[in-house]
Amino acid sequence: MNSIAKSVLRSVKHGRAAWLRTSSAHSRKQRFHRLVLGIETSCDDTGAAVVDEAGCVLGEALHCQKEVHLQSGGIIPVVAQQLHRENIDRVVQEALCASGVSVAELAAVATTVKPGLALSLGVGLHYSRGLVSRHQKPFIPIHHMEAHALTIRLTHHLEFPFLVLLISGGHCLLAVAQGVSDFLLLGQSIDIAPGDMLDKVARRLSLRKHPECHSMAGGKAIEHLAQTGNQELLTFQLPMQQYRNCDFSFSGLQNVINNAIVQKEKEEGIQEGEILSCVKDVAAAVQHAVAVHIIQRTYRAMLFCIKNSILPSKNATLVVSGGVASNQYIRKVLQNLADANDFALLCPPPRLCTDNGVMIAWNGIERLRAGLGVLHSTAGVRYEPRAPLGIDISKRVEEDSIKVPKLKEIRWLAS
Repeated sequence: MNSIAKSVLRSVKHGRAAWLRTSSAHSRKQRFHRLVLGIETSCDDTGAAVVDEAGCVLGEALHCQKEVHLQSGGIIPVVAQQLHRENIDRVVQEALCASGVSVAELAAVATTVKPGLALSLGVGLHYSRGLVSRHQKPFIPIHHMEAHALTIRLTHHLEFPFLVLLISGGHCLLAVAQGVSDFLLLGQSIDIAPGDMLDKVARRLSLRKHPECHSMAGGKAIEHLAQTGNQELLTFQLPMQQYRNCDFSFSGLQNVINNAIVQKEKEEGIQEGEILSCVKDVAAAVQHAVAVHIIQRTYRAMLFCIKNSILPSKNATLVVSGGVASNQYIRKVLQNLADANDFALLCPPPRLCTDNGVMIAWNGIERLRAGLGVLHSTAGVRYEPRAPLGIDISKRVEEDSIKVPKLKEIRWLAS
């Protein structure tokens, strides 16, 4: 472990870093037959929850590492791993205690095993192996993105199929959910995720030095400042305009933005690390560019699905989940897009858009009911840092070469 990681961990042990949330919103007198414990450790949040077949969350707990990683300017995998190790048992016990359920009463344990940070995934899998072995419980390995996609079926009555846009700090993809474990991948980011890009732009703008943003994560700081900025003062050229597919490139967009920031710093005569006087306008323009890029690719996905009868031509649904789905401007833009194409837009509540144990437990319930991937031995189960979701038909999307409306009309949707 390097000196930076050790320094961050020392600050945690002095009590300045992480928080724990527990809740129980279920009457303990009402008990359905099958209960699943979900465990989530794919990145920097340690989550656990108990959910029943009716979709009732009996109890949950979450240990968030956000404050720790804000100090270091990004997630240090070995620090995340150590914090998972220190907190996973406590989080699981908090969730069980809040639910009034013992491990003996569980029908299964569901745990994220892919994709994510290898060191973080390993902690959750190791802990779960011990738990199911001691109590002789079935184990359900969970795909993190599948869990995000299916969370909406916990909060809304929604039948398959539906279009899914997953946008977070670690992932960005468009897929069609045809069943519990049946997905068609339409497109994904070819480089970094939108949340990662927003965090990097926030660091480049030194937003932690801004008096309104010192305790905010990068994406939240961009969203906050953008509320009072003028997005029209800067226009960024969007990436991948020549490709008629549903893939994204946020690294390409970040490069364009970084060049614009350098130019603004020269105009104002300041050095990197100082705050631009027009920082709110830059934040607004950045947020708008991300929204327009997302709209354009999602629009093509809608048209492709309707053209190929993958989704019904009437009453189709777009589900948006992941941490970036909590951005209210991006959500509004997607609502405009959905309305213009006669799609219903559904989003889980913000607390279920970010990583949590509830979505893992619910995915476990869905798989348990469908009889999919319920294991009675953990032998051979491995974590997978990289793991595609479903069947990749992105080449077919590109071959269809569907033209979306002109960029001016796309920008109108985001206005």
